[in-house]
Amino acid sequence: MLDSKHIAQACYQNQWQKDKASQHLGLNIVEIDAGYCVLTMAIQDYMLNGHQTCHGGFIFAMADSCFAYACNSDNRPTVASGCNIDYLRPGLAGDTLTAVGKRIHRGRTSGLYDVAISNQKGQLVAQFSGRAQQVGEQLLDLSSLKD
Repeated sequence: MLDSKHIAQACYQNQWQKDKASQHLGLNIVEIDAGYCVLTMAIQDYMLNGHQTCHGGFIFAMADSCFAYACNSDNRPTVASGCNIDYLRPGLAGDTLTAVGKRIHRGRTSGLYDVAISNQKGQLVAQFSGRAQQVGEQLLDLSSLKD
């Protein structure tokens, strides 16, 4: 029998192969488990806005990807039905951001997730909250996976 961590890893690997947006952002997975994801992103020059801080869209995209991997980690295909973000401090060129996504609640077909994004100093940069809606029965045929 596969445990939650193995299922989450298989779901992540399946999605990552097709996730050109997250790949382009340079996101790196640190940890994945059921309802949980940690990833990092180094702020590059092309991500800077006119104030020379990280454009909020890149921070939002990072949070949204972390949210997506957390909500799809238990083999239930899920999409966002709504989300919001609060920006608390700027991300600067050269910063490495870490997003930690956690499931707050999961019902039969919907869920609520929080993603906290911090810089390398441990300072909170943004707080994201997402609502998820299940759109299918399963992402993967788990019978093809080995323990």
